[in-house]
Amino acid sequence: MREHDFAAPERRTRGKSRFDDDEPDFLKHGRSVAPAFSHPDRELDLVGPDVDPDAATEEPWSSWDQAVHGPEPYPDWLVTELAARDTELGVLKTGKEADVHLLRRAVPETDRSCLLAVKRYRDANHRLFHRDAGYLEGRRVRRSRENRAMAGRTAFGRQMIAGQWAAAEFAALARLWEIGNESGTIAVPYPVQLLGTELMLEFVGDPDEGQAAPRLAQLRPEPAELRSLWDQLVDALVVLARAGHAHGDLSPYNLLVHRGRLVMIDLPQVVDVVANPQGPEFLARDVRVVAAWFAARGLPVGDADPAALTELLLREAGIR
Repeated sequence: MREHDFAAPERRTRGKSRFDDDEPDFLKHGRSVAPAFSHPDRELDLVGPDVDPDAATEEPWSSWDQAVHGPEPYPDWLVTELAARDTELGVLKTGKEADVHLLRRAVPETDRSCLLAVKRYRDANHRLFHRDAGYLEGRRVRRSRENRAMAGRTAFGRQMIAGQWAAAEFAALARLWEIGNESGTIAVPYPVQLLGTELMLEFVGDPDEGQAAPRLAQLRPEPAELRSLWDQLVDALVVLARAGHAHGDLSPYNLLVHRGRLVMIDLPQVVDVVANPQGPEFLARDVRVVAAWFAARGLPVGDADPAALTELLLREAGIR
């Protein structure tokens, strides 16, 4: 499996279009998350003459029918009804490139609801895509104008980069979720939908409390659990390598632990270890970072040997 295996899934439902890197207009489809009446002097501009002002303050309708969807069959817990409304519940995480919000999608007057993690990439004026040049090696769009804009980091180019990052993360999660669903060898959040530069993902944690699963970095696991988590991590990295990819920014901060299961998150910078000249080094760095954490927590150094694991993964990727 190579880069085409991580292509965004083909559209099967009512959504308007699927991501196409030849069509930059998809970047304009992301919805605004500002309140309807963010400025009191603009109410009449924001609410047209045929709109009930009271209705405008309600939660927005579900954006499901406007977006690219995750793999089918859809999980039973996922609310796909167009009668659902989306309610913002707060911020789960802030970052350099994106913020993650908590959202409840529910059908009014029914018991149909689910919690979602909503990852929104920052606009071109407030984004800090650190070290993005190395990650973008091997990712190219077909129009030279867009390539020049991304290389020059113009405002349009930065928006194109954001779109590539969002689409790359969505496609990687979709593919890895399908593999994990079939084999149980890797766990990632289910990618619910992609709309512009906004990703909606399965909320990993306690839905009743709205409490997100802890990051690996927050835990001090006992030896048996530490061994289990390491074995799960190796299995997940092998799955990535066999697909020709590395996480690209792996650390204990983008691994969650939910009910004993290791869940990999934050994959916008997923790297093609074959097409990207720096791919093997990204893979080796991923291994060094996580192996050092496990060794510091008591896993025998021989079991957490970064050189041996890197060699194994490069063989699995077909590079050795």
